[in-house]
Amino acid sequence: MTGLYTAEEVRAAESPLLAAGPDGALMQRAATGLATVCLRLLGRAHGTRVTALVGAGDNGGDALYAGAHLAGRGVRVTAVLLDPGRAHAGGLAALRRAGGRVTGADGPTGLDRADLVLDGIVGLGGRGGLRPPAARLVAQAAAGPGLMVAVDLPSGVDPDTGAVEGEAFPAQHTVTFGAVKAGLVVGEGRQHAGRVHLVDIGLAGTLPRPRAVRLTDHDVAARLDPPTDDDDKYSRGVVGVVAGSATYPGAAVLCTGAALRTRPGLVRYAGTAAAGVRAAWPEAIVTEGRPSDAGRVQAWVVGPGMGTDDAAADVVAEVLATDLPVLLDADALTLAARRPELVRDRNAPTVLTPHDREYARFGAEPGADRIGAARRLAADLGAVVLLKGAATVVAAPDGQAFVNGTGTPWLATAGTGDVLSGIAGALLAAGLPPAEAAAVAAHLHGRAGQLAAEGGPLVAGDLVRRLPGTLALLRRGGGPGLGD
Repeated sequence: MTGLYTAEEVRAAESPLLAAGPDGALMQRAATGLATVCLRLLGRAHGTRVTALVGAGDNGGDALYAGAHLAGRGVRVTAVLLDPGRAHAGGLAALRRAGGRVTGADGPTGLDRADLVLDGIVGLGGRGGLRPPAARLVAQAAAGPGLMVAVDLPSGVDPDTGAVEGEAFPAQHTVTFGAVKAGLVVGEGRQHAGRVHLVDIGLAGTLPRPRAVRLTDHDVAARLDPPTDDDDKYSRGVVGVVAGSATYPGAAVLCTGAALRTRPGLVRYAGTAAAGVRAAWPEAIVTEGRPSDAGRVQAWVVGPGMGTDDAAADVVAEVLATDLPVLLDADALTLAARRPELVRDRNAPTVLTPHDREYARFGAEPGADRIGAARRLAADLGAVVLLKGAATVVAAPDGQAFVNGTGTPWLATAGTGDVLSGIAGALLAAGLPPAEAAAVAAHLHGRAGQLAAEGGPLVAGDLVRRLPGTLALLRRGGGPGLGD
């Protein structure tokens, strides 16, 4: 499990170490780690070229000291100073002693020949987009041949939210120090950060317990216990599904199939697309009456493709009146937004799975701070909120959050949300805590999507078919590219 931290939390963790240790010790640790990652990415030192874009302050100092390490190994290093009068004096002297070149923004930058470009323009204190001189250099770097590497955080990315207001450094790799900043894995920051490398600078003893985390494959596998000899179909969890309609029968088929393939003990379907479900999934127990006629269940999934008429509204109210965990998706979210008290007044767990437009039906747009948005709605309704997006965010009413690290743009196709709801419902019925069930479901859904996309464009049914293999792969410890 990877903790995700705000800039304020990182600065507070650094403070006692800065006070207790020799001056510059933390910066030296960071620079050494940065140089080590750069050498690994370069593959060799002698004959390679690195250009460091250097702003004022400690972030520029990290880049300069790392440049000095690289120059000492035979790398041809050029430091481009955006604000020469405010460049870190110690780092600048170290680079010059090691044989590195120093120039201004209008000088010979070497960006057209660099093998690697270091972004040391601004750090955690930076807000807003890049200013014109820096933006011009970043555009030249992006057009050149060099590998783009951000120092701690891509310049122009908000460290807490991942918001990008204007131009930002488009990193292929980010070498971050001490802790993973939340802005590296959520919002537009995720796209600008590339692959994130964490360098240990000794903060483990001073960081607080993280209020936001990202699950790994190992974390997910540990929460997906296989059945034992003592299990039966009732002990593995019984899921109730209300989804689909005459207009959208596929939603019922996908949601029910995903629940079955996630391997609860039993799935009961109670909706108006019974014929389609019965034909596609003879393993499900199909009831053509109301949810109360379906028999014993341990969690409900309600909403995909069911419509928003009065009959559907009555079904949503009926299910929310039970003392069972309930997941609301799609049309059920629209209906709940009309009567939010049905969710607020519940004593049993509720999970909401909105995309941005569905979120807005509850009264406000998510905005750029997606972790904050999920937390606000979760606290308001007393429910777990799974806010879908390129990096799906799950928030519990107490503020604990999960940011999903799996997935692929190929998942942006009809029906994949129905599959996610079925997975999450199965995990709720199996007894996982609601926020964990939602976070594990998002991770599993994203991994299945990545595997399905290896063969090209996917449809939602591909995810259902991939679920058993994805579960098996995670239990074996993951595969190439899936380990974290």
